[in-house]
Amino acid sequence: MRHSSRLERIPPYLFAELERKIAAKREQGVDVISLGIGDPDMPTPEPVVTALAEAARDPATHRYPSNRGRLEFREAVAGFYARRFGVELDPVTEIIPALGAKECIFNLNLAFLDSGDVALASDPGYPVYTGGPLLAGADAVLLPLRADEGFAPDFSAVDAEDWERAGLMFLNYPNNPTGAVVPDGVFERAVELAREHDLLVVHDASYTETTFDGYVAPSFLEAPGARDVGVEVFSLSKGWSMTGWRAAAIVGNAQAIESYWRLKSNVDSGMFEAVQLATVAALTDSEATPRETSAVYRRRRDLVCDALREIGVDVTPPKGTIYIWAPVPEGHTSASYCELVLEESGVVLSPGGAYGPNGEGFFRISLTVADERLSEAVERLRSSLGG
Repeated sequence: MRHSSRLERIPPYLFAELERKIAAKREQGVDVISLGIGDPDMPTPEPVVTALAEAARDPATHRYPSNRGRLEFREAVAGFYARRFGVELDPVTEIIPALGAKECIFNLNLAFLDSGDVALASDPGYPVYTGGPLLAGADAVLLPLRADEGFAPDFSAVDAEDWERAGLMFLNYPNNPTGAVVPDGVFERAVELAREHDLLVVHDASYTETTFDGYVAPSFLEAPGARDVGVEVFSLSKGWSMTGWRAAAIVGNAQAIESYWRLKSNVDSGMFEAVQLATVAALTDSEATPRETSAVYRRRRDLVCDALREIGVDVTPPKGTIYIWAPVPEGHTSASYCELVLEESGVVLSPGGAYGPNGEGFFRISLTVADERLSEAVERLRSSLGG
């Protein structure tokens, strides 16, 4: 059976490969602890679950939803943005539900890129920023993020021809995989470049609600002029432990939202209305939940960073996200170090090189396992790699 040539343009998805390695080790009888995938272990808040159950019992939610979303959903998102970021959004024209950030980011490539176009993608970054353009028949050009520059995108690395071909620019702060927070002036510079080159900025705001040490993450839409050139993808997956719910929203530039809706109405049938009503409960009745989960992740962050330092890893505790980004020991590549850790400790880490060329030399640890398993993973690392 012959598959499409577009599949040849992309490598196997990183997290699918991690799942394969985990399964193989477990078949060998190894008690694997996976710190590779960012899937929160804490339960979704009870008011959200209750709202879903109540809405699911209403036969009115069992029919096709609108791709534009229920007004209650859009008003809840608008209210949250006003309270949290001071950003006023029009619920009618500037907000649409998305079936998770991943779906939304991928579909934006289909909506805004043609063959020969370019998406500017953070490197290192979430793999969909580079895989999505390729599947859309376009190209991905990397925006290097370097530790010595605070993981600010190196806009000067993009040549003039690629700026002229660019239709999208993907940004993500707090950043996956590095945990970096947005450096001063980055959003403002992105707005200037978007105006100059007539492109759409897409800010992946999946981690704005998971922050530490008093840091409060901004919305891209707070930057002057951002709404003229950009959209933001806001996800509840991490802050409210709702990865399986596929609950997100795309907000911002009304023209871009309309184009996204035009594509989306031909691709899927919208978000289950019971999930929309549960999302309303998350953004209203459970608005404090991200602060509670952030406290858990901060404790886990400190536990892991202390352990890494004890075995000689020079790590900087992040101010955001659910990840630790750390350099591999001298003499190793990202892949070889993660393979060594898996063989010696039964602990799965993510190799930094899988997130882009500038991720080489680093590894990522996810903090989304129960405290006792995380403590056990830390002890395994100490005993097998620390001596």
